This record gives sequence, C-alpha cells and structure tokens, in this order.
Amino acid sequence: MSASGGNKAIVAALFANLGIAITKFIAFFVSGSSSMLAEGVHSLADTSNQLLLLRGGRLAKKSATPEHPFGFGRERYIYAFVVSIILFSVGGVFSLYEGVDKLQHPHELANAWLPMVVLVIAIVLESFSLRTAVREANQVRGAQTWVEFIRRAKAPELPVVLLEDLAALLGLALAFFGVGLTIITGDSAFDAVGTLAIGVLLILVAVVLGVETKSLLIGEGATPGDANRIRDAINAEESVEAIIHMKTLYLGPDELLVAAKIAFARSTRLVDVAASIDSLEARIREAVPVARTIYIEPDVWAGPDDAHPATDAFVIKAAD
Repeated sequence: MSASGGNKAIVAALFANLGIAITKFIAFFVSGSSSMLAEGVHSLADTSNQLLLLRGGRLAKKSATPEHPFGFGRERYIYAFVVSIILFSVGGVFSLYEGVDKLQHPHELANAWLPMVVLVIAIVLESFSLRTAVREANQVRGAQTWVEFIRRAKAPELPVVLLEDLAALLGLALAFFGVGLTIITGDSAFDAVGTLAIGVLLILVAVVLGVETKSLLIGEGATPGDANRIRDAINAEESVEAIIHMKTLYLGPDELLVAAKIAFARSTRLVDVAASIDSLEARIREAVPVARTIYIEPDVWAGPDDAHPATDAFVIKAAD
C-alpha cells in the first residue's frame, strides 16, 4: 500500500480498538452499563473495519487479468464502503437499540467506578490513534482543509480512519458523561441517553463515509489542479494543435486513467505522430505521476467551425 493509504494509521487504530474493545466488554459485564456495551460493540466494529481496510489494500495489489484488464485498485473503495455499512448497522443501529432498551428497562450500575476508569484509558488510547492518523494525513493533504481532504481524497483509508477515530473519541466523551451523570444522580436514564447519542453519532459518520465512498465507486476524475497540469503538459508538446477532448478516471487511489483526442497538423507524418504520442505520455506522467494508464487518439481539427463529431467537451489551442 502506498503512503497515501495510511497503512501505519490503520495498524495503530487496529491494535488500539482491539485492546479498547476487550476492556469495554469486561467493564460492561461487571457494571451492566449500556453505554459501555454500545462502546464495546463500536470498538469491535472499528477493529473489524481496520481488518477490512487492510484486506482491501492487499487485494488491490493483484496484477491485472484478462477479465479485469485495469487491475483491482477499486478493491480499496469497495472495502471502505463495506466499512461504512458495518459502522452504520453494527455500531449505530445496535447502539440505538440498546439505548431504547435501557430506557424501557432501567437498572442500576454495579461497580460504576470501573467503566469510568476504562473510559479514561480508552480516551488516552484513542487519542494516540487519532494523532497517528492526523500525522499520516498531514503528509498527503497539503494545503487542503480537513473537510476538503475528507471529500477529495482518492485513497479512502485515511479519511475512514480519521472519521472513525474522531467518532470514537466523541463517543467515549458521550459515554463518560452518560455514566458519570448516572453515578451522580442515580438515574440510569442518563446512561441510556448517552447510548442513544453514541448511536446517532455513528450513523452520521457512517452516512458521510458511505456518500464519499459511493462517489469513488461510481468513478471520479482528476482533481481540477491535476486536470490543468495534464492539459498544460499536452499543450507544451510542439506538434499538438489542440485538445479536442479529454477525460480522466481514477481506476484506484494510485492509478489515474487519461484518455484524450489530440489534433495534429494534417501534414504530420505517422512516424512523427507516434513519436509525439510517446513524448506526450512521458510529459503527462512527469506532471501527474499517478497518471499511469494513458490513451491518446490522434486526429486533425480545423478550428471551431470544423464540424468534428468527437468534439464534445472543450478545446484548448496549443501555445504559440
């Protein structure tokens, strides 16, 4: 997996969530806190999510086959989408169920100090996991804001881990206040309300992840900045008269497909066109390294008044 995949952040989150899940379930069995049960299921779901992300990254490395000629890069998108479904169903819906059940069948907490200790430890561990994810993300997000990074990142792993860790910290805070108010007031309704709040939080995060990953699955093109760099690289080629049209598509987080119809002078020899295409491919890959699959179709074009059937997008004339 490339650095953009955030492998280090995934592994850090995996071990943190596994340890936290075990301690939360122990605290639940001892105290009977529904918030601890909801948080335990949440951490268990997060642990399985990290395993799925690692699995997706491994499968994405498979070589292309005749049945899948463009490779398996989108495996990472598929597994990230599955993660959002698990977070929604296992984490969010289960927490809502537990919260409603606790409101309908309230009971006192036993050994209430234990879940408080576990929650404090879990907050510390989750903070370390989130810090690792933030450090990994800062290496690739550049000048983007965090919202822009979550929305525009082509590698889904880091946004998934970031949102999971953030949701985990907020969920722990909700559980802490729910259990704490229950201890102070003796009213278990606060524990139930904390559980319901955790469920709503997880569902909201799952919906955001699902929407963003769905966009990647459908197919996203190059960012505006990369698209401009590709156009500039093409127009820098001396023999190019114009770009008749160009389309891009991410085959995976680290592989961009570029297809372009390029106009050459009518008098250009075939051998010169072939040499120009080779030069164009090198220019494009130098400008945008993830542009690994490039298809260039040569054509002739007389100008805006030429009724060219393939002109369906934009035309950029080469620089003088």
